[in-house]
Amino acid sequence: MGNLAIISDLHVDINKFGEAELMILWEVLQQKKITRLHLAGDTANKVDRCLAVVDFFANKGLPTTFHFGNHELADITGEAMMAHFPDPHFLNERYLALNDQTVLLGMNGWYDYRFSELEEEDAIVRMKRLYWYDRLIQREGTDLEVNGRLLYSAGKILDSLAGKGLEVILSTHFVPKREFIVYQTAPYERWNKLNAFLGSESFGELLDRYDNIKQVVFGHTHRRFEDKIINHTIYSCRPFGYYYEWQLTRAFVRENRLIESYDPMKLRVLLRAHHPAFSEYQKAHLHEEFEQAMTMVPY
Repeated sequence: MGNLAIISDLHVDINKFGEAELMILWEVLQQKKITRLHLAGDTANKVDRCLAVVDFFANKGLPTTFHFGNHELADITGEAMMAHFPDPHFLNERYLALNDQTVLLGMNGWYDYRFSELEEEDAIVRMKRLYWYDRLIQREGTDLEVNGRLLYSAGKILDSLAGKGLEVILSTHFVPKREFIVYQTAPYERWNKLNAFLGSESFGELLDRYDNIKQVVFGHTHRRFEDKIINHTIYSCRPFGYYYEWQLTRAFVRENRLIESYDPMKLRVLLRAHHPAFSEYQKAHLHEEFEQAMTMVPY
């Protein structure tokens, strides 16, 4: 028996994590008796920082794998590098055995626009070029063509695993199910259009075809959800996210009565103004934040 931990959206550069913060995560992993770690994308904006995090845990003797999220993909040129990055820890469009019955399958993932309230593809593309981080990513073909290639690759692998009678724990970065998409009301309706870039409903429909998929773990939403069982498969989404989105940050702001109405997007300037106090609070509570943002799967 072993314990797999899957964590997405560490964003170590934006969150200004160094060895001290990674040591806190390492202590949590030890306390939880984790025997394998997988990083499910957006570990960092730069690939070298992502690899440094992977190496940190691997060098401590913890088997560690990863795939990319959209932030790392902006730092890579070429579809071949995105899909088959030359690092022994990279797990995309391939799987590894956890035991005789179960494998961990990694897929970077992508999106098909179907979660958006916009219907015109041209309008969605314009919004992406104006507002979304992924305008920095150079893909070969349109987003829908990239998603089509994802469906083809995933289908071939899943067919093979089903034929072998193996159970699958699947890690991806992007959202595969509408149940994890939040549709906002005024004054935040614009986000409903940007939901186009959160995930692929067609990928979720593909997963519905396989009764050997035990659990699907993903992130990207920067919003944590309770696990949901959909078509006999457990879906888990609890990304770590940016420092101004954390639960510990919410608690710090409320305990110190710094604002009347909580709005994560307005906290960055406020937290800089209270940096010494927030830094101490973060050190005291980061352990719990890591626990809340970790999906543990026994195998």
